[in-house]
Amino acid sequence: MTGEHVLRCVLMLCCALLSANASNWLYLAKLSSVGSIRDEETCERLRGLIQRQVQICKRSVEVMDAVRRGAQLAIDECQFQFRNRRWNCSTLETLPVFSKAITQGTREAAFVYAISAASVAFAVTRACSSGELEKCGCDHNVHGVSPEGFQWSGCSDNIAYGVAFSQSFVDVRERSKGGQSSSQALMNLHNNEAGRKAILSNMRVECKCHGVSGSCEVKTCWKAMPPFRKVGNVIKEKFDGATEVEQRKVGSTKVLVPRNSQFKPHTDEDLVYLQPSPDFCDFDPRTPGMLGTVGRQCNRTSKAIDGCELMCCGRGFQTQEVEVVDRCSCKFHWCCYVKCKQCRKIVEIHTCR
Repeated sequence: MTGEHVLRCVLMLCCALLSANASNWLYLAKLSSVGSIRDEETCERLRGLIQRQVQICKRSVEVMDAVRRGAQLAIDECQFQFRNRRWNCSTLETLPVFSKAITQGTREAAFVYAISAASVAFAVTRACSSGELEKCGCDHNVHGVSPEGFQWSGCSDNIAYGVAFSQSFVDVRERSKGGQSSSQALMNLHNNEAGRKAILSNMRVECKCHGVSGSCEVKTCWKAMPPFRKVGNVIKEKFDGATEVEQRKVGSTKVLVPRNSQFKPHTDEDLVYLQPSPDFCDFDPRTPGMLGTVGRQCNRTSKAIDGCELMCCGRGFQTQEVEVVDRCSCKFHWCCYVKCKQCRKIVEIHTCR
């Protein structure tokens, strides 16, 4: 092992330790119900927050239930997007919430940070629009008549407030004194912003027609966020095309540039990562959350990552027949219910050895 390689490993380890707790606020998803963050004293007892996040919690207690919902939204969307991959975004019941894979500057870490920052912006914005928060409401900057001739009305989503709160709460550790000097912090901040841009770049206009028999003589419209599944799909696409980067000094500024100079520079909306991912094939008892793929279901006919050859890492798979019960022959009855029969069938289930 060369001296340069040893130095790189030491630097990566230091970066991992520096930001190992940066996503621990996601532990808020483990809280049981809405209304569980009631007052400033509760903020002191919340696990996973650093002191500056506790201070934000105390100043914005009413927003914290939306942050809790955002944490759960991030985990749910991550697990949906990675349901057919070796790393399926499984969480731990303790801190840290995710495995070591997201403290090492990997591509998976890039996704987690992006989806987490986006989820807080989304959940807080939704809370504003629904009237839950005194500090914000609808976006009143959207008004008047549009160039297309329709009237801006209704409740436009106040995405500016949601993004600003996400930046202040989620980015706080990386923006702490000295934190921005590490490559890991630069990576996390970039991916956080890329996640929020996945919402901003996909805002849409929703309209309602007014007139006799729905003639649409007058049309009122408002700006709305995309469904969060759309946001997750966009960030997953960015994950698939993420750029491996390294830190360089340009003048007095430290920046991230593609490790391979032949690759085009990444944009603000792209995800970046610092080092290759592990293969996630094997259970590692020394690393909580590295569960391997033994026992995972796979698709025998697929050649993609969900196929048995790739999912099982060449170890082979076993097949068993199981009986499943589905609803079938459903009929609508007036009025107003649907009645179905129960159909039983035998299906094959394939699991990794």
